[in-house]
Amino acid sequence: MAIFFQILFWSGVFAIFHSYVLFPFILKLKAKDKKENTICYTLSDNLPKVSIILASYNEEKNIEHKIISTLETDYPSEKIEFLIGSDNSSDKTNEIIQKYAEKYKQIRFFPFNKRTGKTGIINYLKKETENDFLILTDTKVFFKKDTIFQLIKHFKNTNIKIVGGVLQNKKKNTDDISIQEDAYMKREMLIKYREGLVYGKSTGVFGAIYAIRKENLVDIPSNFTVDDFYVSMKVAEKNQIIIFEKNAVAEELITGNIKEEFKRKVRIATGNFQNMKTFLHILKKPFSGTAFCFFSHKIIRWTGPFILFFALISNLFLINILLYKITLLIFTVSFIIPPIDYMFKKIHINIKLFRYFTHFYGMNIALAIGFLKYIKGIESAVWEPSKR
Repeated sequence: MAIFFQILFWSGVFAIFHSYVLFPFILKLKAKDKKENTICYTLSDNLPKVSIILASYNEEKNIEHKIISTLETDYPSEKIEFLIGSDNSSDKTNEIIQKYAEKYKQIRFFPFNKRTGKTGIINYLKKETENDFLILTDTKVFFKKDTIFQLIKHFKNTNIKIVGGVLQNKKKNTDDISIQEDAYMKREMLIKYREGLVYGKSTGVFGAIYAIRKENLVDIPSNFTVDDFYVSMKVAEKNQIIIFEKNAVAEELITGNIKEEFKRKVRIATGNFQNMKTFLHILKKPFSGTAFCFFSHKIIRWTGPFILFFALISNLFLINILLYKITLLIFTVSFIIPPIDYMFKKIHINIKLFRYFTHFYGMNIALAIGFLKYIKGIESAVWEPSKR
């Protein structure tokens, strides 16, 4: 029986190690000799027309900045169409969008009379454009001068179907988890970039900044809460190319508020399990790059709470062995760091290392709660904007 628990314990330890350490290291080695796409448009070319799609709800504080940052780029203004859907906003969002729609002919405004959710708006707006290339974005993400061009330039290569962009944190504080969230996001973006470089299959893009050929933007199920992953994996399962462009940058404000970030992660986690069930069949080809990245980068991460739980239970059954007394001590210390960090924060003591433990376990608790919500069933993808 001891052998069984040892196998269970070390399998869990190795799975976590593989996802967070070994897999990124393997990608780093494999990416060394890989070259980026060189079949690209230049600014002097006859650039294609692009439609930018935005779903917004009660964003009166951010929508004006979003519109301005989107239109004031170095991409030819006559080649830009900006479709904005307001999901029955009850604040001044509609009023602000209407004002800019009257000022700029590029803006097409679609006020919805009832809540339909982001997925419903995307599904509707994509049918309202005749352009071949789309950029999907969020209200709280602000483009830089060359963001649109950096995304679209790769589509000169007809093999590329999706181009993901990079989110850059505008503000970092030592008294919250914005530093840890920013570090996590930077690492995620690097992994996705290398997945695209090595396998041509970045495992998921950031819904706040990505470009896609219109023909590849499938209808998203109305109850799916993580639409960007669904869209990109629908492309990946057809063995089509998804890449990341490191120079396609947009600024995002990460507040670092633990409660708000936790709520956001629970919502994302719920959608992750929807996607896991939908795309589990990809693992039937275990030696493909798509399956390797999906399993290593996503499946292990999403099942992390359960892996940790069974590793801990196994450890308890092995407590009579000295080695496992030590591993249990390590487990225990890591578990108590987040509550200590919380108490220290109350008296304005911020220890950066402790906050990383808080971030890691907070993320796994959010995954566990998200799983329970998924089990209960998700009827709607209607959302409330986070306070980012």
